Amino acid sequence: MKEPTLGNPQNTIAVLQKYQFTFQKKFGQNFLIDTHVLDKIIRSAEISKEDMVLEIGPGIGTMTQYLACAAGKVIAVEIDRALIPILEDTLDGYDNVRIINGDILKIDLAKLVEEENGGRPIKVVANLPYYITTPIIMSLFEGHVPLRSITVMVQKEVADRMQAGPGSKDYGALSLAVQYYAKPYIAANVPQNCFMPRPRIGSAVIRLERYETPPVAVKDERLLFGIIRASFNQRRKTLANGLKNSPELDFTKEEIEAAIEKLGKGASVRGEALTLEEFAELSNWLCRG
Repeated sequence: MKEPTLGNPQNTIAVLQKYQFTFQKKFGQNFLIDTHVLDKIIRSAEISKEDMVLEIGPGIGTMTQYLACAAGKVIAVEIDRALIPILEDTLDGYDNVRIINGDILKIDLAKLVEEENGGRPIKVVANLPYYITTPIIMSLFEGHVPLRSITVMVQKEVADRMQAGPGSKDYGALSLAVQYYAKPYIAANVPQNCFMPRPRIGSAVIRLERYETPPVAVKDERLLFGIIRASFNQRRKTLANGLKNSPELDFTKEEIEAAIEKLGKGASVRGEALTLEEFAELSNWLCRG
């Protein structure tokens, strides 16, 4: 197995110039050029030779080289067709890597994991495009892909939202959705100068360790998330008004107020004050099934 050659600005520039590569804004491309950050990501993901890793958006293959050295197998999914010949070059000699040209949101990942890893849980590692971070993470969880963990580079404020608790300004529907499926932990904050081109905002590496079973028991998962979304759609409204006004829900005013009263909360309580456990209780009381 070759040692990684990418991860510093000079080598990245040389590859980009060789292929006359043009960054595509629509794909949110910002390539890592800091070996310390790359090492930190690999350590945080706790990868071993027993693991199959799914990398989303490998770019020119910088982190893919590091992953190939640490993991048993790497599946790298890249949407930009122009990067495929570059990846075939930079990953030449790494015989445990498979490159797929495709949109991660359109690939049947459960089927891919079955074919490539016998259905055993995988680890996901990625430097995610910031414009599509949340849809990718939620599709991994909601698609019931066999997962051990997700370790990703995301926008700093998104990482803060994922691990926020009740009462904070960052707490919201994303916090609750992530914390229902996984235990979040921010492993590192990453400044703009670690990327090419530089993003306008700071970044963070967050590890999401998948729960084998969610920390709360709910009768209807879809109802739980419908209630959570309704509670934060209009943050300034009370919880009761948020639920009454939601097109997703069809409960009467009396049903909603009775369920909130069972929680032991006043009529003026807002969604941002409720814990995941309290949302689960509310959901179970409102569930008609």
